[in-house]
Parts: sequence; C-alpha cells; structure tokens
Amino acid sequence: MSSPDLKPQYNSNTKFADVMGVDEAKQELEEVVEYLKDPKKFTALGGKLPKGVLLVGPPGTGKTMLARAIAGEAGVPFFYTSGSEFEEVFVGVGARRVRDLFTAAKKHAPCIIFIDEIDAIGEVLDKALVRPGRFDRHVVVPNPDVEGRRQILEGAFKAVPKDLDVDLQVIARGTPGFSGADLTNLINVAALHAAKLGSKAVTMRSLEYARDRIIMGAERKSAVISERSRRSVGRVKGGVM
Repeated sequence: MSSPDLKPQYNSNTKFADVMGVDEAKQELEEVVEYLKDPKKFTALGGKLPKGVLLVGPPGTGKTMLARAIAGEAGVPFFYTSGSEFEEVFVGVGARRVRDLFTAAKKHAPCIIFIDEIDAIGEVLDKALVRPGRFDRHVVVPNPDVEGRRQILEGAFKAVPKDLDVDLQVIARGTPGFSGADLTNLINVAALHAAKLGSKAVTMRSLEYARDRIIMGAERKSAVISERSRRSVGRVKGGVM
C-alpha cells in the first residue's frame, strides 16, 4: 500500500439519518462535523480542534457507517483501511504504511481517515499514532437499546415487505444484546424462511423463527467452546506431575 495507491472516497452518500439505533453517538459526532465544515470558526480564539476520535464498541454496531456519515455530512474525502493491512512480517513495513496513509491524507485535508479494528494492530503502529492526546475524544457506540432496535428493524423493512401481523416493538423487546448487524441478519433469515413457506411477505412467525435460530446458534457455539474447554482442562489435569 504505497502512497500513490491511497485514494479517498469523495462525496460519501452516507448521512447520519442512515445510521440508526445510535442516537447518542450521532449527537457527539455532529460536533466533529461542525469542526470539519468551518475549522477557522472554532480556532479563532486559540482553541485546538480534536486530532482524532476513537469509536469504541462491539462489532456490528455501525462504527464504519458513522465514520462515513461524518465525511458525508461534512462533505470531505474519506479514507478507509483495516488495521490488518498494517500487519506485516517484515519489521518497519507496517509503520511505513501508516506514514504513507497520513501523507496521502494531508494532500486531501480536511478529510476523514478511518482505521477499522485499530486495536488489532498491536505494536505495528508508530508510537506517534497511539500516543496520549492523539485521540482526543472517545465515543462509545454500544449495542442498541429497545428503541434503537425498533428503529433499525423499521429501517431495514423499507426494502423488505412485511405482513400486517408483524409487531416490530415485540421483536425489538425480544432481541436484547443484538447489534445492528444481528438485526439485519435476522430480517434476512426471516425473509428466506418466509419465501420457503411460500409467503408473500415476512410474517411474525418467520421473524420469531429467525430470532430463535440466531439465539440458539450462539448458544450452540458457546456449548461447543465450553465442551472443548472442559476437555482441554481435563488433559491439563491429567498431565500434572
């Protein structure tokens, strides 16, 4: 990933209205948009703008969409990369890629650089990137609450026909701990189930089937891990001298 290959996305079509179930995070990030739109206004009295924002939360909660929405609302270029792209066998290569990224971004400033899964990079990054003060603001992006889940379901159903018996509030209350990605998957599973049954639209029956399948699938995975762990512990105990 050399500097010439790093090209930003222009005119992001993603807006805050497209990201549902994370209202508090959006409110915090709206201020960042204002900084990008008119930086001179906020630095006129000697104030320093935040250098970086760290979006913290479980997978599938909409962090990438939020970053694209910031760029879309502010009308600035958007650079996207994954932390895994900086992991290299050769010493110094990952750090050089970080420098290349920031060199390319400076040519398009102001802009947004989004590094997905930055916590997975480890010590490959330059210390200058992760030093205290580099990320001046931390924004938590948690799994949605019941109202957030209802909003996400409602948004997803704009592209999927639903039966009159569907009660999104009931489904929202019955999916605690689901991320936005989980809810999108739930509707996809429900749509396939409804089609299999010959339905013209997604029914409450298919949504409950999808919810139970996703929940039970997670429980089965936990059961497998627990069983493996139990056997592993048994082997360790058997080898103690």
